[in-house]
Amino acid sequence: DSGDSICELQEWRPVIYRKCTDTLWLLLFCLFWAGLMFISGYAVVAGAAERLVLGYDSFGNICGRKNTPVEGANLSGLDMTNKKYVFFLNSCSLEIQSLKTSSLSLCVSSCPQEQLNSLEDLQSFARNNGSFLCIYNLNVSNYTLNPKAAQLCPTLPVPPSKSFPLFNRCVPQNPECYSKYASVLISMVNEMDVFHRILSGILAGRDTVIGLSVLALAFSLILVLAFRFIQTFLVHTLIALVVFGLLFISGVLWWLHYDYRNDPSTELETEKENVKFLLGYAIFSTVVTAVLLSLIFVLRKRLQFAVQLFQIVGKIIGRIPFLVFQPLWTFLILIMFWIFWVAVLLSLGTAG
Repeated sequence: DSGDSICELQEWRPVIYRKCTDTLWLLLFCLFWAGLMFISGYAVVAGAAERLVLGYDSFGNICGRKNTPVEGANLSGLDMTNKKYVFFLNSCSLEIQSLKTSSLSLCVSSCPQEQLNSLEDLQSFARNNGSFLCIYNLNVSNYTLNPKAAQLCPTLPVPPSKSFPLFNRCVPQNPECYSKYASVLISMVNEMDVFHRILSGILAGRDTVIGLSVLALAFSLILVLAFRFIQTFLVHTLIALVVFGLLFISGVLWWLHYDYRNDPSTELETEKENVKFLLGYAIFSTVVTAVLLSLIFVLRKRLQFAVQLFQIVGKIIGRIPFLVFQPLWTFLILIMFWIFWVAVLLSLGTAG
């Protein structure tokens, strides 16, 4: 009887008297989220990400949408729904001063595909394509009659141009004009502050981020399935993958750093910062690789304990099959979170 009573006393039961734990960390977590919501709210209210994405003219109109008048700005508040492209009147001689271009810019419905050599060509292009390349208040019939048409219309000859796929700018295709246009773009990026350069880096690397996210999703699904079916073999496989993966990543980072550092075509300030970041990542990955390899060597005799843990994980997944889909909704949530904060950064970058 006494033995049975001892067994009953030692039987595991849930704790009857419970209390909240980690209250301080919960409070910090709530404050963190409150700060994030404040930042995102300010960005939405004060920012204008569409100015960067859609483009805008010299009169405060955002291309591709209806605009409200800006006090003290002539030719503002126009309906630009059908005019989605930004066209510079002097695209071959652009200069940048304090992040502003020296040339007037207009919203147009299409970029000129052929070179326009005279005011008559501009007039013909406007009538045939419905795209007006002169100042808005100059009627198309006065392109060849107004004595000030040379100042109100683009510099002749107008080179053929093509819309840039991301930001809807008319980019000249003439090699000489294109080189000047590109140099102005490089100067503009180099004059940006660190925040704007980080933002441009995020936009430039969006395809890489999405691709790596999809790759991580695939590896996560494979790993979860492996937990379910090959627990014993999985431990040794994971250790081998970790070792070779860390060595591979460190080697690739050092190679990329060497390749970027010796590339004479690196002109953008963002590229120079990329070299510094690559060096930092390479050093960090090398240190992590050395530490993990040392731990694996020291704890190699405890692999059997890890095998037992994986067997328990496999049983849990067998009892709760929906855990197999955990990487999928985690991936979707992270992608939504990434898109949301890119939008917030765009809004912050255009605030003010």
